[in-house]
Amino acid sequence: MKPFIYDYSLEDLQAWVQENNEPAFRAGQIFDWLYVKRVSSFEEMTNLSKGLRAKLNDQFSFVTLSEITKLQSKDGTVKFLFGLHDDHAIETVIMRHNYGNSICVTTQVGCRIGCTFCASTLGGLKRNLTAGEIVAQVVQAQKILDETNERVSSIVIMGSGEPFENYEATMKFLRIMIHEKGLNIGQRHITVSTSGIVPNIYKFADEETQINLAISIHAPNDKLRSKLMPVNRRFPFDDVMKSLHYYMEKTGRRITFEYALIGGVNDRPEHAEELANVLKDMMCHVNLIPVNYVPERNYVRTPRKDIFEFQRILADKGVNVTIRREQGHDIAAACGQLRAKHMESTAR
Repeated sequence: MKPFIYDYSLEDLQAWVQENNEPAFRAGQIFDWLYVKRVSSFEEMTNLSKGLRAKLNDQFSFVTLSEITKLQSKDGTVKFLFGLHDDHAIETVIMRHNYGNSICVTTQVGCRIGCTFCASTLGGLKRNLTAGEIVAQVVQAQKILDETNERVSSIVIMGSGEPFENYEATMKFLRIMIHEKGLNIGQRHITVSTSGIVPNIYKFADEETQINLAISIHAPNDKLRSKLMPVNRRFPFDDVMKSLHYYMEKTGRRITFEYALIGGVNDRPEHAEELANVLKDMMCHVNLIPVNYVPERNYVRTPRKDIFEFQRILADKGVNVTIRREQGHDIAAACGQLRAKHMESTAR
């Protein structure tokens, strides 16, 4: 199979044109066609010679994202289930905020992390996406927004999969997204979320980027986290916290902790007290997430009054905390739900 053109950074394209005895400036033209003009074929790159277009067509392909399902929420959130070239499917979400449009992208087909409250892990991990397949999700979203003269203003890598288990592709995707000659997304407008893959938290800290880091924590201690997140048995709670302290010391940047509140499991006042003690010396923000109902799981949502009480305890202890604004609740916008339904229907 030919490589995807979106897998190539500007630097990769510069090397490619040199190897193919083309003038160096051609790389910039190709990059511009991909990310500024956002064409869908090499034939549309009209300022390139026919010979160069033929070479590109022979050696590369565009990522094909075929629209299987499109759901639009009352709040403006749009969720897509895209089919890939190998009959796998992934989800991408456009979320509209008063400060701009955010795109939630997927980095893997399925997920092997095994969080017990998440639909993404149903069916396990099928494969990693290439950098280009992640890039294509943002380009596709931007093309949709082009129709109303809007733009992608921020990216969250919080779709299905664990980005830090597909680390190299994720980092290449990020470098393409922030390039000033491409989509030029500001680094501080991008957030990558991990369940706590410790070696790559250290590695990410050493990248010295301005990209935001979020951690799916979901419990204040080792025992409960291992129950909810089997990955905690591989990378225990204390090791995750040590890596995050290293990240803060190295980067000086604040960390976001994502905490899904599950009725009667991790949402008691004593859990809030314990979490506040763990985070008391950290430059961080806690994002409380009322858990989405997943039919295959038995968890229920925390009652509204208990969510506010959990928030109050953290705030009183000096922890910066908010309750996530829900979006797309009426269209199964939680990670993996749409794909799980598709898998079930195709299996029949």
